Amino acid sequence: MKVSIKDYFVSMKIQDPIPLTDLAQFLEAEIIGEPDVIVYGINEVHRVEQGDITFCDVPKYFKKAFRSMAAVVIVNERVLVPNEKSLLLCDDPFSAFNKLIRKFRNVAPLSAAISKSAHIHPSAIIEPNVVVGNNVNIGAYAHIKANVVIHDNCMIGERTIIHSGTTIGADAFYFKSRKDGFEKLETCGRVIIGDHVEIGACCTIDKGVTSDTIIGSGTKIDNQVHIGHGVIIGEECLIAAQVGIAGKCIIGRRVKLWGQVGVATRLKIGDEAEVYAQSGVSRDLEGGKAYFGSPAVVAQEWFSDYRAMKRTPYEILRILKILKK
Repeated sequence: MKVSIKDYFVSMKIQDPIPLTDLAQFLEAEIIGEPDVIVYGINEVHRVEQGDITFCDVPKYFKKAFRSMAAVVIVNERVLVPNEKSLLLCDDPFSAFNKLIRKFRNVAPLSAAISKSAHIHPSAIIEPNVVVGNNVNIGAYAHIKANVVIHDNCMIGERTIIHSGTTIGADAFYFKSRKDGFEKLETCGRVIIGDHVEIGACCTIDKGVTSDTIIGSGTKIDNQVHIGHGVIIGEECLIAAQVGIAGKCIIGRRVKLWGQVGVATRLKIGDEAEVYAQSGVSRDLEGGKAYFGSPAVVAQEWFSDYRAMKRTPYEILRILKILKK
């Protein structure tokens, strides 16, 4: 199962495509625009494909939703219908989207440590106390060490090693603030892990909200790394201990993230970039360069600025001595 950054998996497809009129009735929403539309999938706005329905409840993001490939957008304001789009108008698009996910996803609690619906290659090694969810696929010669948890629908490539205490496919950390607390966005995506990947102990890799978190083939991940929902990591990356990557980031091929690097949400890091330890990435980074600092900048620039800053007090003292004379 060769997985690269170019691969793209979308898991929340409706088994029996449904007319928009039926969805409008189910959600108690008003159709704005063309009613004769068939909906094939449910997806968040960042990952939509043709025929999908998505939602947007913040006016400043309407333009992004309307420019996406979505066939239908659930909104909470009466607006002009964009070209080739239909809208569903309701009071709370976030809750409506959750209602759709709960209706169309299949959830079956585990009754055994290893689900009968899991597909595990005979050559794979599964150590004691491993939990394997429904419809999980584990490839040839994979080695899943003790106390690993792999949640529903995840895919593990050939000769991939996952060390003890790691959890693959936990729910996305995605909440909407309400007056009485937080409402969770329901999660129904997957984690797709390529061939020859190694994942250290006590790592946590969240599944996508409606699509997939992807770890490219040949990538090596150290202990205690967290990878958020919908992240795509390219082939042959090195990710050191205690790195945290927020949701929906795209990491290129052969990228190196050293210890305790933090990457903010929805950012892109280009191929063969290197981010030195304890740096904080708050903007997109070009490939082929080394970065350091928080916010991370080109490392050579940071070290030049630091040397200049260290020299400044001595330069001021030298000037003061000259002036005193």
